[in-house]
Amino acid sequence: MAGDDDRADGDRTDDRGDDDHAAGAVEKEPIRQRIWDELEERGVARFPFPPHGRIPNFAGADRAADRLADQPEWEAAETIKANPDAPQLPVRRRALRDGKTVYMAVPRLADERCFLKLDPDALDDYDAATTVSGSSTHGEQVGPEAVEPIDLVVSGSVAVTTDGGRIGKGEGYSDLEYAVLRDLGLVDDGTPVATTVHERQVIDDPVAIGDHDVAMTLVVTTERTLRPPVERQPTGVDWTLLDGERREEIPVLQRLHDRSDG
Repeated sequence: MAGDDDRADGDRTDDRGDDDHAAGAVEKEPIRQRIWDELEERGVARFPFPPHGRIPNFAGADRAADRLADQPEWEAAETIKANPDAPQLPVRRRALRDGKTVYMAVPRLADERCFLKLDPDALDDYDAATTVSGSSTHGEQVGPEAVEPIDLVVSGSVAVTTDGGRIGKGEGYSDLEYAVLRDLGLVDDGTPVATTVHERQVIDDPVAIGDHDVAMTLVVTTERTLRPPVERQPTGVDWTLLDGERREEIPVLQRLHDRSDG
């Protein structure tokens, strides 16, 4: 398992959409490097260091989480699917303290029981349970059939555009997890997708966004809240991006693929 609040390395399906962009759009990788450098050089990055190669933690992550918790999308949610990275640690803790059930994917979706369920009524130590290592110890590992419908998805970002285009760290798991939930009928176009970021991570660049990229409908910083008008979300797993080897490595993908073939 990856260390606390950092994802395991994996495939890079996140970047394949970079080839399918409109004229004038810029690639994601140079933007990642620019944001990582800027957060570090400006003293905005927080542990774990360096910010490069990960969803970067940032000064004010707790304030951004508090602002997210003030939004109606948060108040209406009973179940949240959250990423395990450091800047969203305050989000996960706030969710449990607000009585919300939190689901997190296991690293690389590599287990048949590919989600961890954090039930606030079943946990004694919310602080311990919401770290990556703690979630696997204190959470209940469940299969897809045991996951409840998700009311709010929270994603980590390296950068996000003002119109909701998200840039992750390049591994593609966040989008893949959403696609799996979509195929399972646990999220739909009406499910809000939020990210908490530093102001310096909000960009105006015309980013190359692929059809499989999940758009953010709620962007929250320490200073403001944006609700980009999102017209569409991915409708499920894009099998053209996943070969047979990848399906074999991720049991839930193999199950979904077999079901679609049937």
